[in-house]
Amino acid sequence: MNQLAVSKSATPNAALITRFSGRRQQPAAIRFTHWCNAVFIVLMAGSGLQILTAYPALGPRGAQYWWYPFQNIAPPRIANGLVYFTYFFISGEWRRRLFRPARDARNAVGQFAYYVRLRKSPPAEDFYNGLQRLAYTGVLLLGIVMVLSGLAIYKPVQFHPLTLIFDGYDGARVVHLAGLCLLAMFVVVHVVLVSLHPRDLLNMIGGGKRDAPGEAPRGR
Repeated sequence: MNQLAVSKSATPNAALITRFSGRRQQPAAIRFTHWCNAVFIVLMAGSGLQILTAYPALGPRGAQYWWYPFQNIAPPRIANGLVYFTYFFISGEWRRRLFRPARDARNAVGQFAYYVRLRKSPPAEDFYNGLQRLAYTGVLLLGIVMVLSGLAIYKPVQFHPLTLIFDGYDGARVVHLAGLCLLAMFVVVHVVLVSLHPRDLLNMIGGGKRDAPGEAPRGR
């Protein structure tokens, strides 16, 4: 996506600009947890699908597959998520990444209209556009639901109150499977968009340029 001039309505306030001055577009903590999470998702999704096909309620009972042990990496993945969220909120990264309706709703609608060719040019953006922030926020919430439903499946007795929230063990499995499908859709769209904007991939590897003092945080 071409860099566009940021309109006054999209420009972060002075405090926000000062907060991110000198910081890379993708800080080291964000990059590290991102790539760890990519590995965890692949391993646990494959393991979960093997369990799905073997579970008698949804498929023929079968022997345990070699994927099964990868369900045991759930604790490291949760730890990775805790590291991410701790940095995310303490560092203030949430301010430029999370969807905030008052700031981003109009921009998200305009960006969607641009994608479906209802408008000729995309709306102005700063760090992310409104639609990106909406997707980013949505996948974070989805990740939380996946972890909670996964715990309900993994230890339905020990986490009985949590299991009840999902209407029982089977309900937790349905929510978890639905979440996996949504996550897979997100990953496909994410990979396609990154392939169209390879600079984003380079930024996620090397961190990207640092925001100069007094300069609004860069978008793509």
